[in-house]
Amino acid sequence: MPLTATMVGAILGFGTQVYSNALRKLPIMRHPWEHLLGIGIGVVAVNQFVKWEVKCNEDLNKLLEKSKHANERRYFGKFSSIPLLSFTLFSIGF
Repeated sequence: MPLTATMVGAILGFGTQVYSNALRKLPIMRHPWEHLLGIGIGVVAVNQFVKWEVKCNEDLNKLLEKSKHANERRYFGKFSSIPLLSFTLFSIGF
């Protein structure tokens, strides 16, 4: 996965610089250092995006788990004690 993200970022950075030069009708490889800079920025941006996506998925899973436990406490916690309470009250003789 990291190699894929790195390659995608490099291609996007290089492609952006080539497209920018072509759009302005300049030679495509006018300043090679700009292409390297674009590749570097693209690699960093895509890798940070992948890290951010993983962190968001972990946070979402934690929130869903908390919500699931809260719903179980809210609905099953109250209703599961009522039959037990009614059984004990009727078995005592009330």
